[in-house]
Amino acid sequence: MRMNRNLLMIFAALSLCPALCAQAPGAQEGRTIIKDKQARARLLGEHRLSLQWISWDYFGKAVVRENKGVLSIAGEQKGRGTGDYLKIEGVITEVDTTEIKFKGTIETRVSHINQGNPCKREGEMTFRITQNRRYWRLKEMDNPCDEATDYVDIYFR
Repeated sequence: MRMNRNLLMIFAALSLCPALCAQAPGAQEGRTIIKDKQARARLLGEHRLSLQWISWDYFGKAVVRENKGVLSIAGEQKGRGTGDYLKIEGVITEVDTTEIKFKGTIETRVSHINQGNPCKREGEMTFRITQNRRYWRLKEMDNPCDEATDYVDIYFR
């Protein structure tokens, strides 16, 4: 009887595991969801990076790396003599054929936007490929600090 009770307790715990284990720290944390292996291959490595207010002639650089199943991105574009910049840093949470989901920070500073003060976007954002473009563009284009539209682009290699 005692053995049956223990087995019942184990089965009960296992039946709850899908709900509880998904919430356990580290259970799903840290691994980038890859829905398209070709898109992952295209994303890994060094890319040109731009914010249209800074320049489409002098690009910055972003690097996507993988460490233990987690894709991360870090990059910067600097204006020439203006103090303007674009910085991106964070983790790529999901890669699909035409979309990249990103969790992190994008910071911009443009002299004629937000009175020249830095502007930070933090949290979850999406980059998309649309209309056969050869880059991913930030979907959340509205500048949160001013009435401006920002084109933050990560170009294919």
